[in-house]
Amino acid sequence: MTLNVAVLLAVIIVWRLRRRTEARSRFDERLTVVIVLALGVLIAPTPAGQGIMNIIGQFANGVTQDSR
Repeated sequence: MTLNVAVLLAVIIVWRLRRRTEARSRFDERLTVVIVLALGVLIAPTPAGQGIMNIIGQFANGVTQDSR
């Protein structure tokens, strides 16, 4: 059930982000941020979320090592 809600939130996010930036109010931007955070909370404990976290961690590690 959690993954289905996550898919629904992902669709809502994509739909909201397709609108032009000028057409968004501050409330719309805040609501989008809240929805994205909720999606992150739903995805984080899943295997897909763990894989995404590992990939981002490896990327961040590579960037920090390259900057030294």
